[in-house]
Amino acid sequence: MTDIEIAQKATMKPVVEIAKQLQLEDDDLILYGKYKAKLKLSLIEEEKVQASNLILVSAISPTPAGEGKTTTSIGLSQAMNKIGLNTTVVLREPSLGPVFGMKGGAAGGGYSQVLPMEDINLHFTGDFSAIEKAHNLLSALIDNNIQSKTRSINLDPRTVSWKRVMDMNDRSLRNVVVGLGGTGSGIPRETGFDITAASEIMAILCLTTGLVDLKERLGNIFVGFKFDKTPVYARDLNAQGAMAALLKDAIQPNLVQTIEGTPAIIHGGPFANIAQGTNSVLATKMGLSLSDYVVTEAGFGFDLGAEKFLDIKCQSANLSPKAIVLVATIRALKYHGGAALDSLKEPNPEAVKKGLVNMEKHLENIGQFNVAPVVAINRFTTDTDEEVQAVVDRCKALGIDAVPIEVWAKGGDGALELAKAVGQKVANCTSKFTPLYDWAWPVQKKIETIAKKIYGAGAIDYSSQAKRDLRKIGRLGLDHLPVCIAKTQKSLSDNPKLLGRPKDFVVTVRQIEIAAGAGFLIPITGDILRMPGLPATPSAERIDIDENGNITGLF
Repeated sequence: MTDIEIAQKATMKPVVEIAKQLQLEDDDLILYGKYKAKLKLSLIEEEKVQASNLILVSAISPTPAGEGKTTTSIGLSQAMNKIGLNTTVVLREPSLGPVFGMKGGAAGGGYSQVLPMEDINLHFTGDFSAIEKAHNLLSALIDNNIQSKTRSINLDPRTVSWKRVMDMNDRSLRNVVVGLGGTGSGIPRETGFDITAASEIMAILCLTTGLVDLKERLGNIFVGFKFDKTPVYARDLNAQGAMAALLKDAIQPNLVQTIEGTPAIIHGGPFANIAQGTNSVLATKMGLSLSDYVVTEAGFGFDLGAEKFLDIKCQSANLSPKAIVLVATIRALKYHGGAALDSLKEPNPEAVKKGLVNMEKHLENIGQFNVAPVVAINRFTTDTDEEVQAVVDRCKALGIDAVPIEVWAKGGDGALELAKAVGQKVANCTSKFTPLYDWAWPVQKKIETIAKKIYGAGAIDYSSQAKRDLRKIGRLGLDHLPVCIAKTQKSLSDNPKLLGRPKDFVVTVRQIEIAAGAGFLIPITGDILRMPGLPATPSAERIDIDENGNITGLF
């Protein structure tokens, strides 16, 4: 059966029953129908957060189809509950861009899914819509102030860095001109659209600690400069109050369930290649407050989502994972060993062995943060025992546990050995993770540290625009912020064609965007774009609904 067929045949429990597993009462929930609910922020208890156990799931550099981090996270959480470890899985919300684009949904797969699958992939509880509206409200206020003759703050439209967003892959909106149509339609200027997952509002929601902090962060959003060169922030347009009001429900994490009835908290959805790539601090702390173990994931490879999870999210929220699961697949290892994409289902042990250098680099990177890793080999039906054994043997030579898993086909039963290995790592953990860099370092040193130590770069090249951005950051006094590097997920480098373990390449920083409200800077490398496009054959063409409201084609 397909993922959606498996999901539709599953018997869901009412969400109030899932809440009872977390010792919650009905009044602790804000119900969104029978199977979805929001959780009140008052349920977060910092003492419990620090006493609980956080497990991060990451991956090697993926193939275009992804390697199953979400499926592994869900399967692992189910397996941990099966062996008596009280566990909640905490995940990001899917974006409609990938759902209708290339990758499809992001609710897990097979017998390791979160339910209701269709709702989670399509709109869910409206969080993305609220983020989009809050973002575009600020856009409207900016253009309204530029147009105003009586209340203008003299914002120079040529310096406005704030774009608009929508939750769709639409390359035609990357660069647009607004304000055409005459004097009554605004002041013409160039701007563009990012995808909602790349919105600074998304980043803010995922790093905020509550409504008061949310409103302050929203007010700190950098907009541009006045004609007299003084900076303009969202608070100068009195925007933060209305924006926060639009987000009053979206700030609350969402409670659903896995296919086996494990509690699942899902909240926020920034991409890891163009944003911080992890669910919200509030959702993670909610899970840690309500259960003994939390399994969470960070997008794409360890070089992207996990680095940002550790250097930005954990630093900001005083979190520290007790173990890191690195997901590897035979197909990805073949891909990084030189096998063609259309041949990844064919047995090729030699390509697997050649591709192991990519996994080894990610394991080295985990070691730089002083956290114990476990490799999860996410098995597909086309994998041979010889190929899997090659990975196990290499990990054994490195002194690292590697456990084959079959969570798509078997759910929690397919990850029982992984659950035991992870539980042992957590029990033996006595240290806190070590950040890669100090936020107080100069911006260029922070970028260079990540590029050289995590990616394996030999040098950094800054475009003339990036150099101007560095000077602007200095003038604004924002040098102290961490960096959230936008980079292709397909390679350790900023060139998607450099597979395996490239070395001594040059990383090109094209520009550096400012996310002062979120509290980080965004160096944009290579050809990465913050508004993706649809593939030649979008997933949307397969999605349909019948006269009874049954959805098909989601995967």
